[in-house]
Amino acid sequence: MRRLTLFTVPCLSLLLLPACGDDGNTGATNGNSDEIGEGIETADSNNTNAEAGSDDKGETAGETSTTDDTGTATAATTANDDDDDDDDGDDGDDGQPKFDTVVVPDGGMANPCGDGMGMMDPEFSYIWVANSGQGTISKLNTVTLVEEGRYQTRVDTNGSPSRTSVSLTGDVAVANRNGGVTKVIAKHENCDEMNNGQPGLQTSSGKDDVLPWGEDDCVAWSTSFDNAVNANRPVAWTSGLLNLQNCQVEEQKVWTSVSNTSMSTSMRVIRLDGDDGSVEADFNVPEVNVGSFGAYGGAVNSENDFWFINYSSPRMLVKVDYETLDYQTWPVPAAVCSYGFTVDSLDRPWIGAFCEGSTMFDPETEEFTVLPGMLGYGLQEDANGVMWLGTFSPPGLRGIDIETLQEVKWIELPTNSSRGVSVDFYGYVWFVDMADSAFRVDTQAETWEIYNQLNGPYTYSDMTGWGLNLTSGGIPAG
Repeated sequence: MRRLTLFTVPCLSLLLLPACGDDGNTGATNGNSDEIGEGIETADSNNTNAEAGSDDKGETAGETSTTDDTGTATAATTANDDDDDDDDGDDGDDGQPKFDTVVVPDGGMANPCGDGMGMMDPEFSYIWVANSGQGTISKLNTVTLVEEGRYQTRVDTNGSPSRTSVSLTGDVAVANRNGGVTKVIAKHENCDEMNNGQPGLQTSSGKDDVLPWGEDDCVAWSTSFDNAVNANRPVAWTSGLLNLQNCQVEEQKVWTSVSNTSMSTSMRVIRLDGDDGSVEADFNVPEVNVGSFGAYGGAVNSENDFWFINYSSPRMLVKVDYETLDYQTWPVPAAVCSYGFTVDSLDRPWIGAFCEGSTMFDPETEEFTVLPGMLGYGLQEDANGVMWLGTFSPPGLRGIDIETLQEVKWIELPTNSSRGVSVDFYGYVWFVDMADSAFRVDTQAETWEIYNQLNGPYTYSDMTGWGLNLTSGGIPAG
């Protein structure tokens, strides 16, 4: 029986009505109204695309996109009539919630912070995509497809950001491959207006408004590590705890892993304080080979334990206990080439793989199940128990039932590259390529819209916070 996810903590999570003491501002507005629709295209599944080969060398960039970058919008064509699942009449093009893909919470589970029903009208919902070559991260509104902010991720522009993780209060942590983790706050009213020493709020308003390092008030902190670190990829928030006395979320942490690629046993796991970025745990995991890239992808389960994989052979799956910091390792099947990573609603790690087949690990039996031929990179589960895998040949989204492990759908997308997959709080599945585009896909109607103003995107992690919400069931009361 698949565990249902209950959204029970209003006033604080991404799904909820205005928080305790909030003035009702959504934090999702953009003062430049003529940017609405910029860089958006719409299409249906009848579009064709060139077949893309496997980019299996790790971190390879520079593939060519087939999407138009003129910034114009085109009308979507009619969705396929033979989609038996699309019975609500919503073609997904109006940005409204797809209610049949979201689990309705128990309305009786009220608490002093709200009524628990805000998930049908999310206060704000963003996808955060790293622009690796530019050294920035984009804040993209999942409803309007407007980029509402772009931020530097390190004091220089050479961080090469990639993986992002979004907390249950909406803020993002981004890991720089070349070392360092940075936090950006989503809601402007939560940013420190004196963070840069100047009165009033100074923060980015969009893709062409990137403030110099140290001047953006919504860049909360940036934690660097010792000079020997040159590989820093996985990043994952924990859920934190809700203080019912003041309606504040406390004890949010950020997991990451760092390595020195010239030292095969240098892999370290680090846990940061989510409020100020200070290091509260830092220890070595010498059994796991660093290889060329160190640890590759990571996520937490319902207990906030940190699961991650490495890229180079011998490939390992690692679990770090949240409470004790003890860790366990399991060898990934030798033929499986580990790449993308997530944890499903049953607390089982999944590995997107570019050879043999993507893989699910059952912690109860300690057994791997390889799905032969189901190859891909980023992956994430939706509210219906379907794991969406970003495929590369041809590029698109492959849906896998997490219980039967059978394919339920494959949607081809018009691009020549593939990387990240995430789900937003309206039920749409997002696909990020390596050229300039993020696709918002209605997986029932098999239609999509494209935002194509990114700069060398390379993200395949929990870009929206949906994955953390799915495993945690919302923010638990402390």
